[in-house]
Amino acid sequence: MTIAAKNPESMAPKTESQSQAQVVWKQFKRNPLARAGMLILFILYAIALFAGFLSPYGLSEYSTTDRISWAPPTKIHWKDDQGNLTSPYVYKVKRAINMVTLRDDFTEDTSVKCPIQFFSSRPEAKYSFLGFIPSDFKLFTVSNDCKLFLWGSDNLGRDQYSRVIYGSQISLTIGIFATILSVSLGMMFGGLAGYFGGWIDSVIMRLVEVLGAIPDLFLLITLRALFPINIDPILVFFIIIIILSFVGWGGLARVVRGQLLAARELEYVQAANALGASSGRVIMKHLLPNTATFVIISISLSIPGFILAESGLSFIGIGVVEPYASWGSLLALAQDGGFESISNRTWVLIPGVFIFLAVLGWQFVGDGLRDAFDPRRRR
Repeated sequence: MTIAAKNPESMAPKTESQSQAQVVWKQFKRNPLARAGMLILFILYAIALFAGFLSPYGLSEYSTTDRISWAPPTKIHWKDDQGNLTSPYVYKVKRAINMVTLRDDFTEDTSVKCPIQFFSSRPEAKYSFLGFIPSDFKLFTVSNDCKLFLWGSDNLGRDQYSRVIYGSQISLTIGIFATILSVSLGMMFGGLAGYFGGWIDSVIMRLVEVLGAIPDLFLLITLRALFPINIDPILVFFIIIIILSFVGWGGLARVVRGQLLAARELEYVQAANALGASSGRVIMKHLLPNTATFVIISISLSIPGFILAESGLSFIGIGVVEPYASWGSLLALAQDGGFESISNRTWVLIPGVFIFLAVLGWQFVGDGLRDAFDPRRRR
């Protein structure tokens, strides 16, 4: 009787092989700050996507007969006159000047009661869902007899809540578009400089040094000043994207160039050249993929920088202009009242909270990706 020898390898537990993407995603999910950043960004971009549905009013909608400037947030009532719970409603708000303080007093006119209507249509505030689907369906709204200002109104009596929601579309998308264009320029010029070297490398790197020597804010203001201040607002949006991209591609190009200088001497690159592969194919198929890790991290960390840059330009009045709005242009309203904006009009500071959350979310995601791609930081 013979006893079969046991193979030690057969006794070892089988481990399923994982791709780099699976390993990175697994490590990313273990980072609590990265998960929090993803949740913040998911909520913010969902708000931007469904801005028309979530906003009770249009971007620039205001009443010509009953304009209420700097109105405080509307009080929502949940009980009737007998103290019983009922569906939410609001009263009409009246404005009067207090002769003692010389300030506006806002009082409720209890004779005009307006219930809040959920999932109803509002023809006065039509919008295009996804840019091409016309709709006037709203999450909540009230009749025209009353005003529903969840976060107060601005200097023209427009709903601050609706404008902040609509402003997220520009503030969030401009960061992504500017980053995509900036990364494309950085990879293209960095790839050319790193692969060909010589005078091409010298010209590109000198241009990067010139851009890096000029302060970013000064360069942004100078480039924006080349265009008329009263041009079409949509054109301003694309101009800002181009300017931000032009300013921000140099750092990435320098890093890509350094990585390609080392990678072009590797054996598989030399073999591709020997087989007659074109320079463009070698760069695109063999060299640039090696920079994917750095590029992904760079994208996640560049977006918040572009959001802050656009907000700064709009805050000082040379970015997105009326009738469109971004968080930076909305935050500029805080300058109108001075210290009164902090003491009596705190709702005008809400756009700054959204800027903070967007930047914080992208920073958390960027840090999480950096740790997930770094083998030394994996758990």
